[in-house]
Amino acid sequence: MAWKGLNEFVSALEKRGDLKRIKTFFDPELEITEIADRFVKNNGPALLFENNGTAFPLLINAFASGKRLAMACSMEDIGHLISRISRIPASMPSAPSSFLSKIKGIPGLLNLVNLIPSRSSRRGLCQHTIIRKPDLSIIPVLKCWPHDGGRYITLPVVNTYHPETLKPNAGMYRMQVLGPDTTAMHWQLHKTGANHFEAWKKTGRKMPVSVILGGDPVYTYAATAPLPENIDEYLLAGFIRGRKVKLVKCITNDIYVPDDADFVIEGFVDPLEEPVTEGPFGDHTGFYSLEGPYPRFHVTCITHSRNPVYPATIVGVPPMEDYQFTELTSEIFQAPLKLTLLPELEDMHLPAPGVAHNLAIVKIQKRWPGQGKKVINSVFGAGQMMFTKFLVVVSEDTDIRDYKSLARVVFSSCNPSHDLVFTRGPLDVLDHASDTEAYGGKLGIDATRKVPQEKTDEKQDIPLLTWSADPGTLLTAGLITAYRDLRGEFDIPVLIAAVKNTGGKTNIAAIKDFLKETARHSGFGLFVAVDDGFDLSDISLCTWHILGNTDPVRDIENIEGKLYIIDATTKAYRPGGFPRPWPGIVCSDDDTIRRIDEKWEELGPAPFIKSPSLRFSKAFRPGSAAIKA
Repeated sequence: MAWKGLNEFVSALEKRGDLKRIKTFFDPELEITEIADRFVKNNGPALLFENNGTAFPLLINAFASGKRLAMACSMEDIGHLISRISRIPASMPSAPSSFLSKIKGIPGLLNLVNLIPSRSSRRGLCQHTIIRKPDLSIIPVLKCWPHDGGRYITLPVVNTYHPETLKPNAGMYRMQVLGPDTTAMHWQLHKTGANHFEAWKKTGRKMPVSVILGGDPVYTYAATAPLPENIDEYLLAGFIRGRKVKLVKCITNDIYVPDDADFVIEGFVDPLEEPVTEGPFGDHTGFYSLEGPYPRFHVTCITHSRNPVYPATIVGVPPMEDYQFTELTSEIFQAPLKLTLLPELEDMHLPAPGVAHNLAIVKIQKRWPGQGKKVINSVFGAGQMMFTKFLVVVSEDTDIRDYKSLARVVFSSCNPSHDLVFTRGPLDVLDHASDTEAYGGKLGIDATRKVPQEKTDEKQDIPLLTWSADPGTLLTAGLITAYRDLRGEFDIPVLIAAVKNTGGKTNIAAIKDFLKETARHSGFGLFVAVDDGFDLSDISLCTWHILGNTDPVRDIENIEGKLYIIDATTKAYRPGGFPRPWPGIVCSDDDTIRRIDEKWEELGPAPFIKSPSLRFSKAFRPGSAAIKA
């Protein structure tokens, strides 16, 4: 089946008891975000804010569970969806060697051909109302977090095409509202939208752009999928739902958009125009992405369907709604990865604390020496996997979703002197820990079962590394303020310590000196330094903080061949500062938290949920998006 706009999807969610209608007024500026954050982190339902200061209801948390995401893609469960999409590579015969193999490939190809989007010359459902004097204030655009640069459209499907090849693209790029008829267009360096923009710049002509909001919710997922540049996202959407997408021509430009979209924002970008300052924005990394120059989008027309619903999402410290997309993508794109690059691939997992690019865990069928390192090198060069910062490769007998047993496997199977692969390469533009934008350190960990040719005479028993002093001595010395010993609860030689911040500078150098003097006897293998005041009780949160704040090449140090130290503290506090602005953690301000606490009963029947932002109440919370030492 296919959904005819968000209203139909909302009704279906409500029938399943997976939607909460909120009739009391809550402000799109900060308040809706704070409510949504509490619900998404506690497995709550989708939320429909009917009273938001505009004529249109706002839907959020619609994709925040696997069940709802499968439903959005017209499937009963994620398993069916994964199975369907995994069949795509089998439908695409590559260089068949015989006439028989060609014939076998025809049914799969015909299935895809029948799902190619169609174009209609008639007005679409999305053009029921045409607003030729556009004003973006008619829709309930969110200001998500306190230090955001303004209000952001957070679930836009941005439609463009290449001026020479005419190949279309539907991507998801946030849009900061600058005025009634202008926004910034956040085309990141590696995105197809940015490639199209550069091509239009060479022509000297204005670039047509049309943005859809809503419609069949499968469009939202398709726009986020890491497809090759010339694969039509609406073909993928049609394949997922089993019905081709009907497209209609926009009113003021020549772009075709889905007939059933809730809203269409038409316009153009002038490549010859000076860029505008966009940001800051509380991003999916859990940190603010800071200001930067981006193109200005001029709105020429807004159209909408008869009873449109405005879709929105928020991103921030994980887990968030976007993690469902990440998990689904890592599942469904394993088949083409296995077919084209990694025949040994058994499973792949992108844990929520890794926010898509910071951590990948890959399970393989281990057969020959060096295979784990081959996989590390392959993954670091594979499509969007090239942005991976930490990569762990394990053998087929490891459960990569049981984190405790996974951690033990890593420490028991990895010899640091042979199995750690440090390198440098491309990073996500949003990674803040590297010295330079979009480029920095990476670490591949070969924790596969070692075959005879890979074994050495070196002892590999846990603990890997050594330290004689009790962690309490660091407390007594005034170098740390708290610690968590993982030897007992996880059976791994790891100590996580909150490093004392003295006069705006961390004591990390003094700690390293202390450890160098005591790293001679059995004890800890890995010492991880995090910021003072950070909540050590939540291992998932600690993992997120460590991955996000670390450049593996710069921040992992080996002391006397025995002890490894990871410096995951804020680098703005280090001597000499940091070459780039260091972003703050994304969280609500105290006033917003208090207001929602006081108005909680006005949401209707719902158990009270504490603000997730309170976890950072003891850590440094900057007065702006960037931390200043």
